[in-house]
Amino acid sequence: MSESFVDNDQPPGDPAEALKLIEEQRAAVMRRIYVDDRWWYWPWGFAWLIGFGLLFLRFGPDDRVFVRMPEWLPVAVLVALLAVASVISAMTGTRASGAVTGESSRRGAYYGWSWFIAFAAVTVIMVRISDALPDNLVTLVWAATTVGLTGALHMAGGAIWLSRPLFILGVWISVVNVTGVLAGPGWQSLIMCVAAGGGMIVFGAITSRWRRGRRGSA
Repeated sequence: MSESFVDNDQPPGDPAEALKLIEEQRAAVMRRIYVDDRWWYWPWGFAWLIGFGLLFLRFGPDDRVFVRMPEWLPVAVLVALLAVASVISAMTGTRASGAVTGESSRRGAYYGWSWFIAFAAVTVIMVRISDALPDNLVTLVWAATTVGLTGALHMAGGAIWLSRPLFILGVWISVVNVTGVLAGPGWQSLIMCVAAGGGMIVFGAITSRWRRGRRGSA
């Protein structure tokens, strides 16, 4: 008895149907690897907004104290929030690469872990050398180092993923960081709070809405 055999894996004969299938597969892959941009930007934005805001209120320009609080509190809050932000960045990077395989997966995992490792190393170094710094420079150097590292990692991410917005954000963070250092203690905290922290929050909201709009129209 003869049996008919039908190959269901044959490519569609209609070019339009083939193009539609490719677009559907591309959209499915993008849904698997998509991570809301707010997870990239908001942890750092809120960490800087809150942490540097407290620093400005306690250690204002010309040693002014706008809100009385223990001297250790603003620094402790900033360091804790930066640690949380670095962990979230590492988790976000590994999550984004978890849905893909091969070189892209390794690239994402390495980039994600570089956040955590780099900030852990910088924290240890800064703790070690802080005692040798003048009191009025400790906070400035801490802030400039951690924010500078964040800007560099964002630019590196833009280079790795060929993402112009991510690279531009890294440049913006670096420019704001240098501006704050030149402005000096007190003013640096205000500049970082508003321009860096607020800027990251706004940037995250805009890019998240833009990407969701593109995914919705895909």
